[in-house]
Amino acid sequence: MTDQGMILQLYKILFTTTLLLNSTHISAEEVIPSPAAPEDVVITSTPVNEVSIVTVTNSSWEDKNLPYSVYAQPYKISLFDTANGEDGERLWSQTKSVAWYGVGVAGFLAVLPSDITNWETSDERLAEKWWDNVREGPVWDRDVWYINYIGHPYFGGVYYQSARKSGYRQWDAFIYSALMSTFYWEYGIEAFAEIPALQDLVVTPVLGWVYGEWAFNQEKDIIQGGGTVWGSEALGSTALFFLDPVDSIGHGINQLVGKQVVIAGTGYVGIQEVSLPNGSSETQVKINLRYAMGSGKGNSTKARSDMYNAAGADDPVDFGIVGFSAGYAYLNLDDEWGLENGWAPIFSLGLYFSPEFSSRLSYSRGEMKEKTSAEHIVYENYSVDMQYYFNADNDLRPYINIGLGEALKDQDRDIKTFQGNAGVGIYYKLDRNWALQFDWQHYYGTKFSANDDLASGQVIYRFGNGER
Repeated sequence: MTDQGMILQLYKILFTTTLLLNSTHISAEEVIPSPAAPEDVVITSTPVNEVSIVTVTNSSWEDKNLPYSVYAQPYKISLFDTANGEDGERLWSQTKSVAWYGVGVAGFLAVLPSDITNWETSDERLAEKWWDNVREGPVWDRDVWYINYIGHPYFGGVYYQSARKSGYRQWDAFIYSALMSTFYWEYGIEAFAEIPALQDLVVTPVLGWVYGEWAFNQEKDIIQGGGTVWGSEALGSTALFFLDPVDSIGHGINQLVGKQVVIAGTGYVGIQEVSLPNGSSETQVKINLRYAMGSGKGNSTKARSDMYNAAGADDPVDFGIVGFSAGYAYLNLDDEWGLENGWAPIFSLGLYFSPEFSSRLSYSRGEMKEKTSAEHIVYENYSVDMQYYFNADNDLRPYINIGLGEALKDQDRDIKTFQGNAGVGIYYKLDRNWALQFDWQHYYGTKFSANDDLASGQVIYRFGNGER
């Protein structure tokens, strides 16, 4: 299609939009022009409250006029069937891009000092080293805090947005992030350099969900505000890049070569009730398109389809199911450890799937006094646990807990034991975001036949809207 033809088509779309913005009773047949739209754009129309809505491919999940039956099984994974109109082609294109970009990230980490990354170097053949690391994992790693708890959630959020901006629900986007962080990174690229880390397997997708949804909405706000931050287009462009570098790099590649190599961008259809000067109101639709035309190569290139829906979704599962807790625990340790009993901080990160069920990664670390030398020795305990809550309709909920994990002495992987644990607790909901819990857990260590008890009190914070 020639540039002149594309401009004519764009005018037709703008004309259609103008009609929509000024009418609430025009049918789809009257509104949608019959000629084809520009490349990469498909125009459809759906009546909502007697207003015809124009939607664009690569639109976000909320743009689709979905039946509520979609949410009847909120934890059903629809990542692989695209039954609800998700853009699987875009996600596959983004996945291939991430795979190539990850090689560059791995190269950057490889040149960093080993005391930062804890990546080991050896003359062992790569395939053998990868297999040895995979067999030994997962372990609790010793990376610096900003890699484990800032870097990993950031990249988890990058994975998350690849699916979220391809039209998938939050739950599907989280599953995609978990698959990518586990099999592509931890048991893929990073396993060539170090043993897969347990906390990275959990923290990357879980906190990546929280960050990714926040970044997803921040990008919406920036785009809807004209692409500026504090009135600066330069700051706006920089922010958009760091919020979703994969998508931004995809746009850059497409513009560089003059055609769509990477399927990038998403869809925005803003629907809002607007007050009129006469005191009444009307529903208005906003569509935002930006194209780069005239590349000289005979192709129209989609520079950025910066379109998001301003309305919220009906999806009952969002990042509010993610919860973080912190508190203190009293450790009553078996004599096999040779350590005196004492207090230690305890933390957990989990998914609160429903008022009846949750799953958490818990970690406790304290400096305990050794009985023979009186020296202070680090004792660590971590486990992946599941909780079942009784009396779920009320704020006060007794629960049972069961899990598996390990305990370490003096940060020495040779002085550790595999543990199974079980216990009981009480959960008290303060409001949608905050709760208290008190519990007792008994741990049995297989290596030393150690029997340890841990009693703790913690404050829990649920992100976003919390419990719904």
